[in-house]
Amino acid sequence: MALKSYRPITPTLRYKTTSSFDQITTDEPYKPLIVAKRRPSGRNNNGHITCRHRGGGHKRFYRIIDFKRNKRDMQGTIQSIEYDPNRTCYIALVQYLDGEHRYVLATINMKVGQKIISADNCEIAEGNCMPLKNIPAGIQVHNIELKVGKGGQMVRSAGAYAEIVAKENNLIQLRLPSGEMRNVREQCVATIGQVSNHEYMNIVFGSAGRKRWLGVRPHVRGVAMNPVDHPMGGGEAKSKGGNHPMSPWAQKAKGLKTRHRKKLSGKYIIARRTKK
Repeated sequence: MALKSYRPITPTLRYKTTSSFDQITTDEPYKPLIVAKRRPSGRNNNGHITCRHRGGGHKRFYRIIDFKRNKRDMQGTIQSIEYDPNRTCYIALVQYLDGEHRYVLATINMKVGQKIISADNCEIAEGNCMPLKNIPAGIQVHNIELKVGKGGQMVRSAGAYAEIVAKENNLIQLRLPSGEMRNVREQCVATIGQVSNHEYMNIVFGSAGRKRWLGVRPHVRGVAMNPVDHPMGGGEAKSKGGNHPMSPWAQKAKGLKTRHRKKLSGKYIIARRTKK
């Protein structure tokens, strides 16, 4: 997949890039697998804003994705590769031998007509899903379960993959995209291959309006506000008032560890992510 650039006939187009969508084969979703998607605009069930700078954007339909890959021992055929507005990677429509259709995350080299399967023991090929204990070390995987049978929770974004490093004591040691080393139970399933649309991280939006289509609203700096509105507001010229960078609710914004130190799953983390 490549990125598409534009002639710089306007300031916006000078740096703007978009995906070429070479892997996409259709622009019509499979209607039985789409549902209406409400836009919460960053608000919770009480109507209070819990995530700022969200709202507006283009209307979307949610595609029901099969993260569990629990249709076992039945081969499926890729019918189409589609764009999904709700995630950064592409999705693939699979038709199984019994006629059922499901959406799965598309891998980087997935093509129409390709055969995939979910089983305990199957070929080590892109798109196939199997328990981690049966996947050799050094293989790239994605859509990894954290709890057996819950469905994939890790490594699902565009271009992401985890690498199997070692196996011991009924645990599989993985190197995640962030650099974190983590143990996962060997019964958890994962899909082989790298997630599609790996060039997504290199896309330059080029204009604020393009971000608004995605539902991202303007962000105002804290130092530009008044003291009543933000801990870093007020003062003459560009002044933070002697405060460290923090949120409007005075939570430190740089270096503060937000993960609970007694979280049960912390025992599975071997090494924290590498610092950029």
